Amino acid sequence: MDAFYASVELLRYPQLKGLPVVIGGGRRREDDALLQGREPGQPLSAIPLDMFPRLRGYTGRGVITTATYAARQFGVGSAMGLMKAAKLCPDALLLPVDFDEYRRYSRAFKAVITDIAPVMEDRGVDEVYIDFTAVPGGQREGGRVLARLIQKSIFEATGLTCSVGVAPNKLLAKMASEFHKPNGIAVVHEADLQPLIWPLPVRKINGIGPKADAKLAAHGIHTIGELAARDPAWLREHFGPTHGSWLHDAAWGRDDRPLVTESEPVSISRETTFERDLHAVRDRAELGAIFTRLCEQVAADLARKGYAGRTVGIKLRYADFKITTRDHSLPAPVARATELRQAAGQALKRAPLQRPIRLLGVRVGNLCKLGANGQPLPDVTQSPKNKPKVHPALDGIAQTALLF
Repeated sequence: MDAFYASVELLRYPQLKGLPVVIGGGRRREDDALLQGREPGQPLSAIPLDMFPRLRGYTGRGVITTATYAARQFGVGSAMGLMKAAKLCPDALLLPVDFDEYRRYSRAFKAVITDIAPVMEDRGVDEVYIDFTAVPGGQREGGRVLARLIQKSIFEATGLTCSVGVAPNKLLAKMASEFHKPNGIAVVHEADLQPLIWPLPVRKINGIGPKADAKLAAHGIHTIGELAARDPAWLREHFGPTHGSWLHDAAWGRDDRPLVTESEPVSISRETTFERDLHAVRDRAELGAIFTRLCEQVAADLARKGYAGRTVGIKLRYADFKITTRDHSLPAPVARATELRQAAGQALKRAPLQRPIRLLGVRVGNLCKLGANGQPLPDVTQSPKNKPKVHPALDGIAQTALLF
């Protein structure tokens, strides 16, 4: 989906369309004032621009979740600190994240897709792969007809746009989906590997991060074509047998991963970064309230997805960015907020609390599925049924994948 969180916000505030808008941080007093300061009956679309908070003068430590394309032109992007973004684009409008609304739109656009092409791999709130090998008309114009139908259907149902990459496998579809954003379609065939893929930087391969990129650059490898030209034995020698072989296959556009249409989550967690460092003694009340809220949010996530967990853990990131985690195992799975709060508190007691804290997180693992009566089903997480289910039509045959 194109700038998904920001696009959802623009549906709510259409007067911000075309302006630099940044989504990030939690709800603040300014945001509440924006909503409460409206005249009775005044729609959100009628709120004047001068009532929206701007990045200018921002002093917190929030992080950008996403930004509109107008903001990205200033170098502002996801995962950037809001203070840095304020220097790059001080006049950008700042809106808080609203995950409930984003999840609602996520379910809506995925329902549209599965009505058209039911074999879908869910890759998060704003991204999916689909297989359209068996979809009637799916091969027309190399997949463009189906891609346009999906774009049109999603827009009519939600008002949102998406970009589609069409390719023989997931690796190439992922890269193709970035070619013509926003609201674009790119089709990549095997014959397009050399002219379209090889000139791209190696970072465009999903799975090559900053460290691998730096190591490749140290060996004079900057583009995918330069990576493809390296001998597989040399890659295995310098990057290990498994990773080296994968690098060679990826550079040559090879990817035989099937679409995973169903899988069980490994854990469910929530975390938050504070606007200022908090101390376990001096800020005990504030930390306690945040801790309780995180447990309540995790409990709500568990209830929505129908899970309970036997392991409850906490995560702390200190002012020096060092991280500590602690887990507390339970004899029986729990899901209620009070139970999670108690177990997480036990884990927290075993963590060093002398240093200032900048982030707190709560996690539930060792999950088990709950039945209709709210009781755990037998050993779901250890059962072979927990393995990803691959659609029978995809087993052992070539696929055509789309990525949003």
